[in-house]
Amino acid sequence: MADKLKEAVLYEQAEDKKVRCNLCSHRCKISEGNRGQCHVRQNIEGKLYSLNYHKLCAANADPIEKKPLFHFQPGSKTFSISAPGCNFKCDFCQNWQISQISENRIDGQSIEPARLVDFAIMEKCRSMAYTYTEPTVFMEIAADCAKIAKQKGLANVFVSNGYMTKQAIDFASDWLDAVNVDLKSFSEDYYKNLCKARLKPVLETIDYITNHTKIWMEITTLIVPGANDSEAELKQIAEFLFNTCGSDIPWHISRFYPQYKHTSAEPTPLSTLRKAYDIAKQVGLRYVYIGNIRTKTGENTYCPKCQYLLIEREGYYITKNAVRNNCCPDCGTKIVGLEL
Repeated sequence: MADKLKEAVLYEQAEDKKVRCNLCSHRCKISEGNRGQCHVRQNIEGKLYSLNYHKLCAANADPIEKKPLFHFQPGSKTFSISAPGCNFKCDFCQNWQISQISENRIDGQSIEPARLVDFAIMEKCRSMAYTYTEPTVFMEIAADCAKIAKQKGLANVFVSNGYMTKQAIDFASDWLDAVNVDLKSFSEDYYKNLCKARLKPVLETIDYITNHTKIWMEITTLIVPGANDSEAELKQIAEFLFNTCGSDIPWHISRFYPQYKHTSAEPTPLSTLRKAYDIAKQVGLRYVYIGNIRTKTGENTYCPKCQYLLIEREGYYITKNAVRNNCCPDCGTKIVGLEL
């Protein structure tokens, strides 16, 4: 069996043919024959293997704004790939059909990394995105694909829950250009009860990417009514981002819709999203966005100094981009981001 699988990265062998996976912050210690919490990494005869390297479940072009990344190559296309599995068990997962898989069945298609990059170039994409499920748990195919993409002049993007270890971030830092990290809540209970994970490693990831890498980062928070929508918690998130990442970190405030197992809550009221926006601005964040709902201004980028409308968006598409040399054409203020 093992000869048809890809040996995993970032693991160490332990006693009695056990292995320790150092890819994500669960740091699963896995006995022979068993799998980690992601269900897609298995100990076979004392070695750890990726079970989803040859099981891609998505490969298609998307607007980069869909990730969402608003300050990284805006208006461009990214080629999104995904493999089954996740290291979280979120009750509200919107892609649960491919992330919350059982150990009995992993569906997908084998596509060579070079072909994936060729597809991206054919689609006139400027980047590859590792997304839809958690890219950390398909690190092997992501890394092989990303290295070829870099050689061909494409950038690489993760859309992640932020549960990777520092070793995983360092492993990816040479080829990973941008990441959107989900900061789902500022409550350990929220992470424990709704995601089967912990808050602290996510905060550590955000801090580490900010202060020890050159990876461009934006943050997304899904506002779930009755779970993480209090003014106190929204302020905690905004203050953490301001104090850790600085005033220029883009924060995407996203509307919740009932999904998967979390169907008792109503969709997030627009008033709550606007409240979060106002709190973020009061704390000092300069680039705040309201997403997953159509509004007239919530997804636009404005100059933080003179409020000039720089980038106008309708859904995932840009109808105006007035940024010139990463600066506001009206007052000359530098606008943060890459290739604006």
